[in-house]
Amino acid sequence: MKIRKDDKVLVISWKDKKTEGKVLKVLTKTNKIIVEGVNIVTRNYKKMGTQAGQSVKKEAPIAVSNVMLVCPFTKKPTRVWFVFVEEKSTTKKFRFSKMALKVKWWEAKDYIIK
Repeated sequence: MKIRKDDKVLVISWKDKKTEGKVLKVLTKTNKIIVEGVNIVTRNYKKMGTQAGQSVKKEAPIAVSNVMLVCPFTKKPTRVWFVFVEEKSTTKKFRFSKMALKVKWWEAKDYIIK
């Protein structure tokens, strides 16, 4: 899966179409993600002992195929793939901006790959 936690995504289909949000959690087994502010559902809890009953709103999972990654350089939705540049480093390359985001030793740096 090319989408990771803390990536910015745009919902391209479903009930929250054209909504941007940050990825809170990635569920790899079911191929779904939880996005901040998208697919809000209400969960009702019965009263238990001294605790009062309540209704809680929270984000539910959405399929990865319904979102698109937003390029941090151009701020537009784009396709992405991974490129190996050096030893022990993975680079996420964005399709149309020709820019790449290098993540090595927990530091993020941006540079151009042709």
